[in-house]
Amino acid sequence: MPEYPPRRDDTPTFPLPHIEQTPPSRISDHPEFHSLRRAQRRFGIRATVLSVGGFLLYVLLSSFVPAVMNQPLFGRLTVGLSLGLGQFVIMGVTAWCYVRHMRTRVDPLARGLKSRLHETGSRRARTTAPPQGAGQPLRPGARGFRTW
Repeated sequence: MPEYPPRRDDTPTFPLPHIEQTPPSRISDHPEFHSLRRAQRRFGIRATVLSVGGFLLYVLLSSFVPAVMNQPLFGRLTVGLSLGLGQFVIMGVTAWCYVRHMRTRVDPLARGLKSRLHETGSRRARTTAPPQGAGQPLRPGARGFRTW
């Protein structure tokens, strides 16, 4: 058995393989997924503050300032009743803004992410295809994820 002299430096005796940057294996590791979640979260916080804040304002006014809430506007319609009906308007506007936000900002990001992930998955399937006669390669899930 041949004896090798000990190496004094830490240089490798063979070339290191080129480490290629691999795309994220899970969708939650993808940077576009993080921007998608950020867009959803930002709007969700604003919509929640508007809806809950409007409702809390109505409840606090009706509890602590009943004289103002009982002021007639015209006929039998009071300030309190009009503010109570305004809660339906606030919820409708919030729902409309949510749908508009999802269609204009979140859905395009989700579709782009889905197409890139599908493209990456099909490229990986082509490069790691089994040899001829080894059977059909497994297809990624047909359902994937849908946008609203």
